[in-house]
Amino acid sequence: MVLQPEEWVRQHVVHYLLNEKNYPISHINVEKQLLVNNLKKRYDVVVFNPDGDILLLVECKAPKINISQDVFDQIARYNLQLNAKYLMVTNGQNHYYCKMNTKEEMYSFLKTIPHYTP
Repeated sequence: MVLQPEEWVRQHVVHYLLNEKNYPISHINVEKQLLVNNLKKRYDVVVFNPDGDILLLVECKAPKINISQDVFDQIARYNLQLNAKYLMVTNGQNHYYCKMNTKEEMYSFLKTIPHYTP
């Protein structure tokens, strides 16, 4: 089986989360369905806190896809349902990290996401 470009990015993200950020594999969930405005959508990767809340939502794009405002709008719509504290958008070459401020309904860009701390 040949990996599709987006799947290649997704697998590298999971590797990064496990090996660079030390998140336990048991906290990582890949490609599950959710409802957004009554439409069935799929998220790429989420990382759960030990308490079961979603810590991180990741949107993966193929390497040839530019990360645009539309991509951030997409992950923001998904996050209305999931309420992740952090967002990550990547095409495998460019990576963007944000911390959510749900009270003010905005996000601020970060240099990276935090390492796992139990």
